[in-house]
Amino acid sequence: MAHHGNTPAAWTGVTVILIGFVVGSIGLIAENWVVFWAGVVIGVLVGPIVGKILQVMGLGAEPRRERQEAH
Repeated sequence: MAHHGNTPAAWTGVTVILIGFVVGSIGLIAENWVVFWAGVVIGVLVGPIVGKILQVMGLGAEPRRERQEAH
């Protein structure tokens, strides 16, 4: 059964990545490179890590298991 990312872990990870994108965009527009790179770090590093941690805590989809072929 496919979840299509409809789990608290997925929603939280994507929300953190979106916040990082917005922060980075504001920094780019304002030509503030510290804010830009802070947004990049939030979006690229923190978001996926938060999502994975929540998945391991049981708030994400179960990992796919390969089907056992009958011989």
